[in-house]
This record gives sequence, structure tokens and C-alpha cells, in this order.
Amino acid sequence: MFQPILPVSLQTFVIKSSGEQIYYPQIIHLQNITAQQTMNQKIYQQVQNLRREQYESQQAGLFQEMLGQYEVKTNERNVLSLSLTNYAYAPYHAHGLTLMKSLTFDVKTGKSYQLHELFKPNSHYQDVLKKIVERQIKERNLDTFDEPITISSKQDFYLADKALVIYFQLYEITPYYVGFPMFPISIYEIQDIIREDGPLGKMLENG
Repeated sequence: MFQPILPVSLQTFVIKSSGEQIYYPQIIHLQNITAQQTMNQKIYQQVQNLRREQYESQQAGLFQEMLGQYEVKTNERNVLSLSLTNYAYAPYHAHGLTLMKSLTFDVKTGKSYQLHELFKPNSHYQDVLKKIVERQIKERNLDTFDEPITISSKQDFYLADKALVIYFQLYEITPYYVGFPMFPISIYEIQDIIREDGPLGKMLENG
């Protein structure tokens, strides 16, 4: 008898201190406690990394405001993909800065994935994704810097709505006003190079 794979349960926690309010999720009620602890530690570590990066990137000793938030992008088929954002405004700066990072997990094992782990070996996935991103930049007439686009093996991404969403940080390939440049790529467009046992492969199952 077919048993549906239910989404994992999440609980929101908050870190509060002077001027700071950071909301982040933790996984609860998972049968595999080891996997749950592994993922929760990874999420909390990423939250702290974003907080630390704000101080380093803005060279600030304090912030007038810091707000951390999260969004669940995929929570099905034993795949959890979420994004964590951190906005911080330092006194006397022209504007605040937002940083974003994402995590994609196999909730059965607790494993988190980097981009290169989503694809078959020797699939030249970087070249494939680069061409798609460049095509979307042209189609959308995005204002980008003159440097060539490169896709790193640790490129920022998340999974949402049967799509792999590649994105770049502020100032990485576009001016600040553009925001986070995001490039949704249908899994059906790249299904020939997807690892069947990875998160994208699970999204392909049963249509």
C-alpha cells in the first residue's frame, strides 16, 4: 500500500539581543534523531555564519538593526530546502545589506547538498547551467557587470516548485538595485544530467 511521504515539522526560534532579531527554523518530531540534530546544527551554524559575515563585510562594530528570516522552499519527498536571510543596517551607512544562504537536505539521512552533488559525474553541469543563466540574463535584459558569469561547485541554490534556483549575492554579478539575481531552471530542462539518487532526482519521481 502506498504511503505518502509527509513534510517534516518545523518550529521557529528567535535570537534576540540589542537591535537584533533573528528568526530561524528547527526540525522537530523526526524519527531519526541523529539526522534531526545534524540538520538543526547545520541551520543554526548557517544563521551564525550570516551574522558574523555582516560584521566582517560591513566592517561594523555594531548595527542599528539586524533582522534574520527564513523561507521554506521545498518540504516534500524527504527533501527540505530553505533559505536564510540576514538584513543589517549600520549607523551612518547609506543603506543596509542583505545576505542570503540556502540549505538543501535529505531528511532521511540529514545530509546537506552542495551544487555539484546534484549532478552525475562528468556531466559538465557547470557549463550547462552557465548557458541557461546567460540565456535568462539576455531574455530578461538584466543589468550585469562586465565580468563573465561563472558557476561554482558551491554555487548558491535552492529547490522550489520542481525547479533548481541558482542565485548570486548582492553586488556579485549585478548592481545593488537589481537585488538578488535568481535564475529558476526547470528540472525537466536538465533531467539528463541529474543524479537520480539526489534531491533533484526525488523531485522527478512520479512526474
